[in-house]
Amino acid sequence: MSDYAWILWTVLGLLLIIAEVFSTGFVLLWFGVGALAAALAAVVGVGYPLQFLVFFVVSVALTAASRTIFAEHFVKRGHEGGLKTGMESLPGKVGTVVTSSRGALNEGAVKVFGSTWTAYPSPGEEPLEAGDRVVVDSIQGASIYVRRVGTEPDWRAKELPAGGDSAKE
Repeated sequence: MSDYAWILWTVLGLLLIIAEVFSTGFVLLWFGVGALAAALAAVVGVGYPLQFLVFFVVSVALTAASRTIFAEHFVKRGHEGGLKTGMESLPGKVGTVVTSSRGALNEGAVKVFGSTWTAYPSPGEEPLEAGDRVVVDSIQGASIYVRRVGTEPDWRAKELPAGGDSAKE
């Protein structure tokens, strides 16, 4: 059996690496590499307890190292003026009310960037009416608080002077 331990470790390592393709945690890869390291230890002739130790140490060390690297380079800390994505990017964006306010809290629905959000009027705002253009003020949980967009003129809706084309002026 000890002559074939490296084959078992290799198969386990390859299965874990292949399983990583179908998972989202980015952990199975490191356990697959740990199993391949244990296979190498088995080829060298190391006993079972040391093979398991090699598997454990390599897997845990690589997992911890990858978490540290990812935390430093890929996870944003606070709101330091970096690229905002997801919900962080919503405040200040303009959307359209798709469901008018109802209930005691004036709950409605607003579509922003193609996603529909549960929305409430910001303090001091009137209840939402379907079709209103609103700007996202803040986010609380999975809900947004909005206020109506100012009454600035819409550049697309300029009326032409009576008698024809504005290019004649």
